[in-house]
Amino acid sequence: MKENNKALLYVSLTVLSWSTVASAFKIALRHVTYYELLVIASLTALATFAAVITFRRKWHFLKDITRREWLVFALAGLLNPAGYYLILFKAYDLLPAQIAQPINYAWPLVLSVLLAIFARQRIPAVKYIGMVISLAGVALISLGPGQLSGADLSVTGILLAFFSAFVWATFWLVNRMSRLTDHVAVLFLNFLFGSIWLLLIAPFMQIHAPSWAGLFASVYSGLFEMAIPFIFFGLALKKTDNPALINHLCFLSPFLSLFLIHLVLGENIYPSTYTGLFLIIGGILFNEYIAGKKKSGASA
Repeated sequence: MKENNKALLYVSLTVLSWSTVASAFKIALRHVTYYELLVIASLTALATFAAVITFRRKWHFLKDITRREWLVFALAGLLNPAGYYLILFKAYDLLPAQIAQPINYAWPLVLSVLLAIFARQRIPAVKYIGMVISLAGVALISLGPGQLSGADLSVTGILLAFFSAFVWATFWLVNRMSRLTDHVAVLFLNFLFGSIWLLLIAPFMQIHAPSWAGLFASVYSGLFEMAIPFIFFGLALKKTDNPALINHLCFLSPFLSLFLIHLVLGENIYPSTYTGLFLIIGGILFNEYIAGKKKSGASA
């Protein structure tokens, strides 16, 4: 199989995995708390990464990590999985899956702002058009259902869903500070520290023995949200000669996810959710393809 074909296979598996997890989150939250869901999922992902590193005999990657990089991974693990998923799962606990999931996809918009502030990467004026389009999508998803169907949405849940995008973008910036090149080893260290942080707060959380349904859905979330898709996504980026295409194919997952949310959870998908999601993704792609080409043309 040609390398680009392998890349398309890997990214297809990534998209399919991420398409199922919004439904899995909501099913798990019927049986466990958002903290219990995260602990089980995080430990599942950690064990998966450890198994992959052992199978590939790559533990030697950890030998040359400096003290500074250990601190970077400790901070990255606090942001993700600990902080990011605690916030995201609480948002899922408070909102319908069709609302929490697309708002979280606004993270590239937040990342652009953070890069402008901390990395001093100026935002070209034309990119503000894409940002406004995406923000309009977030606003429509947040406000549309209440106006169209009388749905009573949690304001706290909406704020948490948007804040999760901020935490993910911050994590992305912190993770860039490591020189470790093996992406599975990076994931292992993120989840090692993330799991440690989560276990440290266990005495302050209410913990119950999960039912089999809650345990299965939580393990599934760890495998198909946190572990397997990131492994395949990393492989896809290594095999492709068009990384932009691989990145943008991942935006198919929220649309497939809406279909599964309706099929599995029985949620009636609001028209505003479809429209808002199109606006969020459309604004991101506008900035990548149209605004990006204009910037290149101007610099030429």
